[in-house]
Amino acid sequence: MAKMIFVNLPVTDLDRSKAFYEAVGAANNPAFTDETAACMVFTDSIYAMLLTHEKWAQFTSKTIADAHQSAQVLLCLTMNSREEVDEQVTKAVVAGGKADPTPTQDHGGFMYGRSFEDPDGHIWEIMWMDPAAASGDMPAETAV
Repeated sequence: MAKMIFVNLPVTDLDRSKAFYEAVGAANNPAFTDETAACMVFTDSIYAMLLTHEKWAQFTSKTIADAHQSAQVLLCLTMNSREEVDEQVTKAVVAGGKADPTPTQDHGGFMYGRSFEDPDGHIWEIMWMDPAAASGDMPAETAV
């Protein structure tokens, strides 16, 4: 079985967050969704679990950080082209997100990245990398 990742995110308004993630291309899996949590599917191996604060508290006693004020993680998804990177950030803004809370990364013809912040302040980096660079076939002087 292929490894899967489930990114658990605390959210203040579950319905708003579900709508946001659907707008940026994730599909809701109703089998793992209720009034306290939503499973948002990006791919067969990448899932975001949106959890109300009450649900989140069932997993940890640690305080939920205000992601508008601090950051604990930067999440990153890849796209197939530079254009798809820009399109994804545009979708996020239209859905109520904030564009480019982190610096744009433009490394010429082999890597390009932007970011968006969801309504709860979680930062998603959206990255395109030339397949040759991803496989390690790029000359060392062009690597980041």
